Amino acid sequence: MAEQTARADIRAGGGDTGGAGRAGGAAHEPGGAAAHGGKPDSAVVRDALGVGIAVGLSGFAFGVTSAGSGLTLPQTCVLSLLVFTGASQFALVGALAAGGNPLTAAAGAFFLGVRNAFYGLRLSQVLALPRAMRPLAAQWVIDETTAVTLAQPTRRSARIGFTVTGLSLYVLWNLTTFLGALGAKALGDTDAWGLDAAGPAVFLALLAPMLKTTTERAVAALAVLLGLGLLPVLPAGVPVLAAALAAPAVLYLEGRRRADGAQGGADDVREDAHGDMRGDAREEDR
Repeated sequence: MAEQTARADIRAGGGDTGGAGRAGGAAHEPGGAAAHGGKPDSAVVRDALGVGIAVGLSGFAFGVTSAGSGLTLPQTCVLSLLVFTGASQFALVGALAAGGNPLTAAAGAFFLGVRNAFYGLRLSQVLALPRAMRPLAAQWVIDETTAVTLAQPTRRSARIGFTVTGLSLYVLWNLTTFLGALGAKALGDTDAWGLDAAGPAVFLALLAPMLKTTTERAVAALAVLLGLGLLPVLPAGVPVLAAALAAPAVLYLEGRRRADGAQGGADDVREDAHGDMRGDAREEDR
């Protein structure tokens, strides 16, 4: 969702999104947006603030859900301050609210957050931040900042997009988390409001546009089937861990399919070669 919006703005402004895919290339060299025909800084700030504000408001839903699951106000606020990745936070409090084992709930949240490490590998090439800044920037490596950053045509605009998105989202997410947890009692039965669905809905809205290949869609579909199918029979938090098996399973089947295709192609080549040899032999006999 955020990535598509940002890319649409870049195309409208005449930018070249291909630079985001060439880490360390000329498109991400410093020197300003104007020097490379990139996006104006004001447009980058506008898009980044749009994403930061829109997603940051969902922190209210997390605060309410966390308080409803039994966590205290300080515990809820510390989660947002230190963890700062919505999908993992919702997974943790959701599993705890369902009566799951805290260790299992934490493991599920951890595995959901592992994707941020892979985001970091990509963003480190695009942003090329000084070493002293990297530990601080790592706290803001999440879905939204990654989507906005990779949608930019130059290194300068990528840095601006990352910083503005990360700062606005971090401040607003923590503020709305506090307000949500503080006002949870006034709402009464938090389950009746269905606010626990807000986090997963935002995550799915960001994920869906990124599923471009058949393999990616197959992984997502299998993960959904595993998660939903195992939900009634396994403790809370465990279905999330089991759903992670979708990726290696689909990749294994895809590898087998390609290997079989390559083998079939080789057999066809050999068959054609033998056919040509037999044809040449018959011509010589004549």
